[in-house]
Amino acid sequence: MKRILIIAAVLLVGALVAFRLVNNKKVIDAKNKVVDTSGQRVAVNATTVQSRISEQNLNLVGTVIPNQQIEIKSEVQGKLLSLNVALGQFVKKGQVIARVDDKIRSIGVANAEQSLANAKQNLERYTNLYQGGAATQAQLQQYQLTYDNALNQLEQARKELSSTTITAPISGFITSKAVEAGAFANVGTSIVTIVDVSRLKVQLNVAERDVYALKVGDAVNITTSVYPGVQFRGEITFISPSGDDAHNYPIEISIRNEDKTPLKAGTYVNIAFNRKSQVATLQIPREALVGSTKDAQVYVVDANNLARLRKVTIGADNGDYLEVLNGLKEGEKVVTTGQINLTDSTQVAIIQ
Repeated sequence: MKRILIIAAVLLVGALVAFRLVNNKKVIDAKNKVVDTSGQRVAVNATTVQSRISEQNLNLVGTVIPNQQIEIKSEVQGKLLSLNVALGQFVKKGQVIARVDDKIRSIGVANAEQSLANAKQNLERYTNLYQGGAATQAQLQQYQLTYDNALNQLEQARKELSSTTITAPISGFITSKAVEAGAFANVGTSIVTIVDVSRLKVQLNVAERDVYALKVGDAVNITTSVYPGVQFRGEITFISPSGDDAHNYPIEISIRNEDKTPLKAGTYVNIAFNRKSQVATLQIPREALVGSTKDAQVYVVDANNLARLRKVTIGADNGDYLEVLNGLKEGEKVVTTGQINLTDSTQVAIIQ
């Protein structure tokens, strides 16, 4: 009997709590619901969708890349007699890096020089004969062609001989060696890679709404977690006149690499642009939003005073206002207060 009384008491308390919660919800809903004097329309506040200019700092993240990176390849075929650099070594422009066996090409130059000398002698003889009427113009033209070909062959032979000495086209650090001395190189065989990090670059894609606030020559502030508290100065050196299908525009920023705080290629950096974006965009008050910015909706009041629930795409967060990328047109009215009382196609009365 005592157990039954305890169970009955627990059930009674539970029922009283449930009754109180339901009653409180009805009171809260009644307070939130505002109806105009006609009793048929829900009173709401609404505002007109319009373009606004919002100043906002532009900050992006990028990765630094070398000012120049060149993979040096052999231009001739032959055995590598020497390879005079080591990984990490700094080389200057014009410094000899490697030598390919040049014996055959030295002989080729000598033969080409002899062929040119013979062609020149024949051309001079037939020129004199032609001037004396003892040779035809066709014969003279043939020996002229032979001379020109011999001259071209000599230039080619000298070029191949000079290519057996491989020099650095830029100053920089050796970051890779694909072969060693004694290896046989074909035309196009990779020898070494040189990287110039005296200056660095950052290549970024900037959205259309921001790129018009930038121009070549603008200074930017650059920071990285590698050197806390240190600021690097960069400069915009390129802005593409053509964007991609997503309306993003490639830009390039140049950075001078400081000796005290040297940066390595591949380092993440934060870029703060000094100019603020001032492009007019379609915006709505934050209070008009129904749901989150990732799954955003708003109530749009149509010509018949019906509140239509519509999905929109939100862009930049400008504080009290949100940029709208898709879903609304300028001049439409969106509900800013009273959404709690609305469902799709509810008839409303705009009180403000």
